[in-house]
Amino acid sequence: MKTYYFLGIGGIGMSAIARYFNGMGCKVCGYDLTKTELTLQLENEGIEISYMDDISYLPKDIDLVVFTPAIPKDSVLLNYFIDNNFPMKKRSQVLGELTMGKKCIAIAGTHGKTTVTTMVAHLLHNSSIGCSAFLGGVSKDFGSNFVINKDSEFVVVEADEFDRSFLQLSPYYAAITSVDADHLDIYGSHEEMKNTFVEFANKIPIKTNDSKEKLFLKKGLDIEVNEGIETLIYTISGYEAEYYAWNIRNYKGAYYFDFHTPEKVIYDICLNYPGLHNIENSVLAMAIAWNCGVNEDELRTAISSFSGVKRRFDYRIKRDDFVYIDDYAHHPQELRSCIESVRDLYPNKKITGVFQPHLFSRTKDFADDFARALELLDEVVLIDIYPAREKPLPGVSSKMLLHKIDKMDKYYSTEDTLLDLLEALYPEVLLTLGAGDIDKLVKPIEERFSK
Repeated sequence: MKTYYFLGIGGIGMSAIARYFNGMGCKVCGYDLTKTELTLQLENEGIEISYMDDISYLPKDIDLVVFTPAIPKDSVLLNYFIDNNFPMKKRSQVLGELTMGKKCIAIAGTHGKTTVTTMVAHLLHNSSIGCSAFLGGVSKDFGSNFVINKDSEFVVVEADEFDRSFLQLSPYYAAITSVDADHLDIYGSHEEMKNTFVEFANKIPIKTNDSKEKLFLKKGLDIEVNEGIETLIYTISGYEAEYYAWNIRNYKGAYYFDFHTPEKVIYDICLNYPGLHNIENSVLAMAIAWNCGVNEDELRTAISSFSGVKRRFDYRIKRDDFVYIDDYAHHPQELRSCIESVRDLYPNKKITGVFQPHLFSRTKDFADDFARALELLDEVVLIDIYPAREKPLPGVSSKMLLHKIDKMDKYYSTEDTLLDLLEALYPEVLLTLGAGDIDKLVKPIEERFSK
């Protein structure tokens, strides 16, 4: 029996691969800094986890160390493995190897990729096609970020641009949802980041008589690919695309639209998952599933039953007098999309948002864009920046960001005082936003406002 050790096992991408090896009967162990709901689930599944950066907790005879680049360079465990020449591979390398030889459906983009990846997996799983999947979030329908189907030739993966990880994949179908500036600490410039997305897109082979590989691009993306790659364009509405939604209606909280494909129109698709941006996500997911061979009846049934992803437009409380939605949005465009979708659903309600910025570098690089997006809220509450892998930067803080927001109704709060502040504000629609550990506040907020 092989032993795999995961350095940073609590990461959403790392934990999916850990679950794969655990399901294959291997011994799986790991380290993470923080005990979370996800790490507790992994422990319940039989995976041994230590929360101490200490070599005395290591198992014997480790066959492979899988690590994430987010692990700090001064980690005791990381340096022990390096100094003692342990066999080591990045998460992205392992994912590339696991998907090799399969029909890999790789969904990339600076935002939208987790929802689309999960949608595609849901559509294929609920059809005669089936799939395995490594997801970038916990699917509410699967109750996991990992799906295994040994009988299907398709594997759906979230293609992560961080550290250029997605270049390890060999896609059968590739999709790009967005290429907004992000991870400038890695890429240095937006142009360099876009060049890497172009490199990813060009991993799709040039079309021949035998090849069926395809690239799906959102309409308007500035991605120039090699001549001869079969490229299909999707959009929320418009005739200059192969796949698009038309005749969009909102009825009793559900979206209805007609799904246009090059072959036919599928009328009156029902999407019960809220958010205007999720219509566009569903168009891409259905376009991919349609090309995989999912039929009209399977497509219609599956998309209407999609429940979503934890922390992606995640309804926690939904009453006539109070609504609470939790969302992973941590980029200015993601914030804008989420807030605008909430405004569309609740045009006459006061919308209060609690935002935890993620990374000092991202907050510094996009401070003005964050401020403009947060100004779409009626009330803004900021809590401290989640540092993740970073050390503090001089002058960069949530209070700095607060000063840039041109609103009267804006507040800074510690986590300890947040619940009392929110109760005093008496919100009608409450949003918690961010990719850090703000999720640990979700249950306390639920409990306070469920009384």
